[in-house]
Amino acid sequence: MTLWNGSFPFYPGANACFPFDTTSAVIVSVFLSLLATFIIILPGIRGRGRLFWFLRVVTGLFVGAVVLTIQFTRDWETGWVTANTSYKSFSRALVNADIGLHIGLAGVNVTLVGNPVNQVNETINYNEHFSWSFDADYDHSYGEGLGKGLPSPILYVAEKFTTQSPCSMHRQYRISGHYASLTLWMAFCTWLISILLFSTPILLYGGYMLLLTAALMLFSLLFFFTARNMPKCPIQFGPASLKTDYGGSFWLTLATGLLCLLLGLGVIILNSMQPEKLKLVFNMDERKGEEEVRDKSYVPAEPSSSTQDVLMVPLGELCEVTATQL
Repeated sequence: MTLWNGSFPFYPGANACFPFDTTSAVIVSVFLSLLATFIIILPGIRGRGRLFWFLRVVTGLFVGAVVLTIQFTRDWETGWVTANTSYKSFSRALVNADIGLHIGLAGVNVTLVGNPVNQVNETINYNEHFSWSFDADYDHSYGEGLGKGLPSPILYVAEKFTTQSPCSMHRQYRISGHYASLTLWMAFCTWLISILLFSTPILLYGGYMLLLTAALMLFSLLFFFTARNMPKCPIQFGPASLKTDYGGSFWLTLATGLLCLLLGLGVIILNSMQPEKLKLVFNMDERKGEEEVRDKSYVPAEPSSSTQDVLMVPLGELCEVTATQL
């Protein structure tokens, strides 16, 4: 690198971190809109089934939103460290900053925030994403970061996940992330099928689909757990070490998977032991009663028993009558 205007060439615009991911915000907004729509039509549901119907809607939308959102979150594994580190290449200037690593299913995010933010005449607030999804090349993203002149701590952490790194973490996390993402997409499909089955009298199969959704979500955690517990290269910043642990998306997936497991087992057990209570929860008895009332209102009235007795006189009991000529 060469000097320009008294300073080193450097990426001028910091890619600052946002308080939330836009994709996740869109998904959550869509599901909240659906929930608001169902709340509006809630007063139109009569009887004691209103509460059960509302609980089913909230639980179903929550599971669907979680399964779809965690596909795009970047906090399956997170870690932070505060260290004094070099800021630019070919410079002896040291900065005190918080360095964060956030690992998702489709890539990693490296965050650099200065303490304070304004140091060495610059604003130190970066959040860079390096993707390893099917349509992305991680090494190419890393090369673009080198060309931009990203801060040295970000490049140092991102280099640990390149294909040329001796750490081999790229292959571990990339394969595990792809399999985990695939199982979560399958879980989303089984969740949709379970919602459809719970809208029909076939409640038992809806419980089976909910159990399958739980199993797929737990399998996705198993895939990510395999990569998490493989040997890793240490990420050192002087005496400080950047260590990661399971993030919010991991624990949210685990909690939702266990919830689906309990709900599926509950549906199956109620169907075998107390089927009438299960129908009451899903408002099946009230629907059946309304259909019976409607059917009875359209059935023609049966003839009275006295009329039947008169019309059903046996032929052998008829008396012979002789007519006299007038």
